[in-house]
Amino acid sequence: MESEKEVQSIGDVPDPEEEEKRLAAAAREANHLTELRLVLLGWRWPGKSLTGNTILGHEEFRLERAAEFCVKRQTEVEGRQVTVIDTPGWFSTQSTPPVYQQEMVRGASMCGPLGPHAFLLVIPVGMFTEVDRARIEEHLALFGERVWRHTIVVFTWADVLRNMSIERHIKREGKDLQWVLEKCKMRYFVISNYIFGEHPQLRQLMEKIEKVVAEEGIYNPEDVEEKKPLGQNQNQTQNRELGARPKVNSAVGLAKMDMDPPHRDCYANAVSQAKTQTTFHRNPG
Repeated sequence: MESEKEVQSIGDVPDPEEEEKRLAAAAREANHLTELRLVLLGWRWPGKSLTGNTILGHEEFRLERAAEFCVKRQTEVEGRQVTVIDTPGWFSTQSTPPVYQQEMVRGASMCGPLGPHAFLLVIPVGMFTEVDRARIEEHLALFGERVWRHTIVVFTWADVLRNMSIERHIKREGKDLQWVLEKCKMRYFVISNYIFGEHPQLRQLMEKIEKVVAEEGIYNPEDVEEKKPLGQNQNQTQNRELGARPKVNSAVGLAKMDMDPPHRDCYANAVSQAKTQTTFHRNPG
């Protein structure tokens, strides 16, 4: 009789792996949002607009030229209404014009009175230096200190890593990149921008954003004090060379350079070539 009770008791013990899956599913359901509002931040030419297109599942943001104004687009992704704001990219080797800075800040208010759920800080994989860290710190300061709590770093052009993990890349690049990630509470994501439509990574990204909202709430643009645009005295790095340079012989290496027209053509060709080499799964319509 006792042996039967022992067997029954053992059978009632849940499988640890199944229990972990059940708890994870319950957490996702609890955090699920029917709407997500996202703001893209970063340099010119890092794959920022391309990342917006990847999230939306089709080409909504033009890649041929640097944006001067914020652009707002909406679509349904994974059963959610997703709003993406693409902001003007900041300059690498010179001071970002004040009008661009003001337009960047306006991007947060374009999400409506409730504000954005998250900021996606787009950083292309490449060499990352103190100059890059300073530029990020300066431009995110326009949104107030609380912006870091709502920011996720999105790494683009990760195919240059080949077989190297993103964790090893972060460790290799040293304290400056690690500082940025620590400010974001180590919230980062690696995305492939060569797939449109039913993207296998999007659900993971959406869940990561929902987790940020569950932990930090929603960023409120009205909490930001009015700040003066970054002046030349504040930006001591304007004449220094950008640190996050492309890898040698990399087709995606043009991602983070302030390019003159011939280089811009090369960038557009690289994007076009990447698209033709990849099978896009586009949703109907």
